[in-house]
Amino acid sequence: MPFIDHAGLRLHYRLDGPAGAPVVVFSNSLGTTLDMWDAQAAALAGQWRVLRYDTRGHGQSATAGGTSLADLGGDVVALLDALGIARASFVGISMGGITGQWLGVNARQRLDKLVVCNTAAKIGEASGWAARAALVREQGMAPVAASATGRWFTEGFVASGDAVIAKTIAQLAGTDAEGYAQCCEALALADLREHLDHIAVPTLVIAGSADPVTTVADAEFIAARVPGAQLVALPASHLSAIEAADDFNRALDAFLRA
Repeated sequence: MPFIDHAGLRLHYRLDGPAGAPVVVFSNSLGTTLDMWDAQAAALAGQWRVLRYDTRGHGQSATAGGTSLADLGGDVVALLDALGIARASFVGISMGGITGQWLGVNARQRLDKLVVCNTAAKIGEASGWAARAALVREQGMAPVAASATGRWFTEGFVASGDAVIAKTIAQLAGTDAEGYAQCCEALALADLREHLDHIAVPTLVIAGSADPVTTVADAEFIAARVPGAQLVALPASHLSAIEAADDFNRALDAFLRA
């Protein structure tokens, strides 16, 4: 398995697609792994160099002693440095989306294009994140996994019985509780609302029209403040890259090629 060691932390990544092609980095949501991007990797890896990684505390990446939004963004920069990638496009969903916003503000020289999906400049409230961190530390991941399906997917998609639903919930159930809790604490403090106008790279904002977690209004807030940003709303809930994979891939491919 490919790993890099960075600041005492081991990060797991996967690189697909032709050597020498433009690089696109994919960053997972809270409680998932790089496998959540399987549909995107399959669609893009013929033309792009697809770099996926497990966010710290998720999948096969190690859990740190503490986590902030700057740490999450710094991990991406360290990954690019370790692989000798000067610039890349970045696609992040939910937690990965706010990581992308941080990169757009603080490391824009490393970005060609930025895609932030099902996210907000400030996600939720600090008290809610603190409560969730405490819950998983006390009871493990089972309570969070038991309630995630309705947040992540629409009723219609759940009724379809698509196998990807169970696979994604299994990723959540298998997440290290401490790693998850630390990312909750990072999100509790993450607030980029006053910094979005510093993002100076072409940006696409993707929303889910039925997303109860990060709403279309949250996406509109970002798009209105990032200069020149585009906005696309897809028929999906919170994990639009999974639920509306074909529409997501078409929007992503068109934006990257433009």
